[in-house]
Amino acid sequence: DRARTEALMSGQLAQAAQVIRHGGVIGYATEYCFGLGCDPMNRDAVLRLLRLKQRPVKKGLIVLAADVAQLAPYVAEIPPHVAATWPGPHTWLLPANTAVPNWITGRHERIAVRVTAHPQAAALCRAAGLAIISTSANRSGESPARVDREVIRRFGGLVDYVLPGRVGNAPAPTPITAMRPPTARVSRSVASWAHR
Repeated sequence: DRARTEALMSGQLAQAAQVIRHGGVIGYATEYCFGLGCDPMNRDAVLRLLRLKQRPVKKGLIVLAADVAQLAPYVAEIPPHVAATWPGPHTWLLPANTAVPNWITGRHERIAVRVTAHPQAAALCRAAGLAIISTSANRSGESPARVDREVIRRFGGLVDYVLPGRVGNAPAPTPITAMRPPTARVSRSVASWAHR
């Protein structure tokens, strides 16, 4: 019944959040595909995630949040026109705080951030109490996994938990827009950021 289903989903969400808080790597659904995630400030977790993806550190990663407040450790300021696009499938490149480690930003001075409108991904960030890494669940050169069983098939026991869920209805990876006042331009390059 519905109550049992909701209880099961709540337990799965709590388990995924606990894995993140304890330094683990998980698979979870996002707007377009399944992602791999972890605590962005946990160096060992991020480097492990990058090894799983066979992705170089220099490319940088997206940080996903449930709300603007969760992005405070990563960006000094969020312009109103950026905040107005959230929650939603919009990833922005913003100047990173000086304390943000380079295992997140890679070779870039900016950091890619998004406040997600995907209900489960947002609930995961809230349950974990922090923003999380968001990068597609695939190895470099592969197409992103679109269902949880595909994440399990590809990564098996190499990830600590796969949160059952469904991806959103976005037709493509979220665009990454570089904010360059007074105008902005789209800069994704899927290959250079999160989805390959």
